[in-house]
Amino acid sequence: MNATVTTVRPQPAHTAGNGLSAAPFSLHWNAAGRLVFTPLNGPAVVGVVPVRAFPISAAEEGLSMVDADGHEVAWIERVSDLPADSQAAIRRGLQEREFMPEIRRLHSVSSYATPSTWRVDTGRGEFEFVLKGEEDIRRLGGGALLVADSHGVQFLIRDLFALDRHSKKLLDRFL
Repeated sequence: MNATVTTVRPQPAHTAGNGLSAAPFSLHWNAAGRLVFTPLNGPAVVGVVPVRAFPISAAEEGLSMVDADGHEVAWIERVSDLPADSQAAIRRGLQEREFMPEIRRLHSVSSYATPSTWRVDTGRGEFEFVLKGEEDIRRLGGGALLVADSHGVQFLIRDLFALDRHSKKLLDRFL
């Protein structure tokens, strides 16, 4: 089954006035472990990477497929509009590309002055990291926070208000 997306490589048969065209496509992983994008009316592009336009606020909407040179080969409005096998291929590609553990609970902080060592529970298990400064905590919309550790790893707190009381109390000292 194929889905319709907007490709940015002009296709002569169905080109719209803006130089973009709608074309069915398929996605699959080849034997070498690379994602392959195959439009119905063009050559296959090996080694494409899915990139989210809004990774936190609209993770399943606005996704670009880019080639190895960083050129966009397709724009996908909604991942859920794709066939199940293409959705799975995209999610696998995103998982390999993105590493953003989600903080679910704060156990302790070594100090309320920075730098401080945080011990947290994430969706990937218990973790300890160093927060260099309060400026490494960014507020996002809807109560979400992005926390960067001393190595540049980004941790997501999806909903500050959904954290347990102890976690909120620890975090409140830094906000």
